[in-house]
Amino acid sequence: MPALISTDYTAKIIWLGRVEAGGEGIRSVPLEAIEASYAGVENETHSGLIRPACVRVRAQHPEGTEIRNVRQFSIVSVEEMNQIAQEIGLDRLEPEWLGASMVLEGIGDFSHVPPSSRLQNADGTALVVDMQNQPCNWPGKEIEKDQPGHGKAFKAAAVGRRGVTAWVEREGPLKIGDEMRLHLPGQRAWAHFDSCYGA
Repeated sequence: MPALISTDYTAKIIWLGRVEAGGEGIRSVPLEAIEASYAGVENETHSGLIRPACVRVRAQHPEGTEIRNVRQFSIVSVEEMNQIAQEIGLDRLEPEWLGASMVLEGIGDFSHVPPSSRLQNADGTALVVDMQNQPCNWPGKEIEKDQPGHGKAFKAAAVGRRGVTAWVEREGPLKIGDEMRLHLPGQRAWAHFDSCYGA
């Protein structure tokens, strides 16, 4: 079995954006196309080959320690965004509120694609899924600015639906309308996975 399996699962890029470096909050601005480099997206607050360790990895590294940046992209799916929107009482969830880099349509249960999966377009540009993104309070604050009374419910509604973080494996262009093919690691689930989570 190959280390990576090309699947028939594809998703279309329906939105691209960037959280401007040096700005406040996580609101992203929409873009028609981007050039993905090994450092991510130019002038993006999450770009760079390294980043300071944050609370997400505090069991591994003291906060502020320089580590490899595997959070260059925040990718969400329109299907899961719609589920969150319904739960918090909105017609739709805007990608800008989430600080999204990319919105995909077409892959179900997207937040749970296995870590180390690849998303690749026809040009060969490839992103490696690091892991599921965990909800935080920042999107709720952005939602409150535009839709008062709805943002506070975001964090709970987004559990298991917040998408994934990813980093650039192969540089190249990404544009709205691109089809991204999912490539999966060719291995079974780890035998002890459930015991780690008390199942």
